[in-house]
Parts: sequence; C-alpha cells; structure tokens
Amino acid sequence: MKKIFGLFMTFVLLAGAALPAAAQTSRRRASATRAAQQRAYERQQREYDERYDDRYDDRSVFEKHRDKITVAGGTAAGAAVGAVAGGKKGALIGALVGAGASALYTYKLRDKDDDDRWRR
Repeated sequence: MKKIFGLFMTFVLLAGAALPAAAQTSRRRASATRAAQQRAYERQQREYDERYDDRYDDRSVFEKHRDKITVAGGTAAGAAVGAVAGGKKGALIGALVGAGASALYTYKLRDKDDDDRWRR
C-alpha cells in the first residue's frame, strides 16, 4: 500500500511540475518576429540619437569630464593634506584616501535624489 501511495504521489508531483511547461505557447515564425523587433529597436535608437546628439555637443569640458575632475581634485587634496601631515609616505596615503573618498562621493552619493538628471 505504501509503494502504491508513493507512486501515486510521485505522478501527481510530476504532473504538477509539468503543468507550467505545457502552458507555454509556441511561437510561429520566431525569426521573422525577432527581425521585426530588431528593426524597431534600431529605428528607435536612431530617433533617440538624432534627438539627443545636438544637446550634448555643446557641453563644456567640465560637463563632459565632471566625474574625472572631481576624483582628481579629491586625490590632489588628499595628497596635499597627507604631505603636510606625513611627508612622502603621508602624501601617498592621503592620495589614496582622497581618491577613494571622492570616487565614493562621485559615483555613489552625488545626484542620488535627482531623478530627472541624466546619469553617467
């Protein structure tokens, strides 16, 4: 009796596991659908590029390289403070700490609440 009940439960579980696979629909002409989707995506990308290319062409050097300038400034400030505090070794440690802190600020903390801004 236990073997029959175990066999019955196994078939019930197997049928339950196979049910989601049977519910999937088959795609007809999937290659044509994919090609149409790719063309639509490429068209949207071209329209987007045409719309936004002009807006970014007239950005200043600071606007184009804002993140790099911020990290470089933090590194220089850390090196200066470290040099005053501990000489050459202090300058190296200060540069590393300054670079880490400014990178953390630049890439994780700045513009966190500004959802309308385009993020780099």
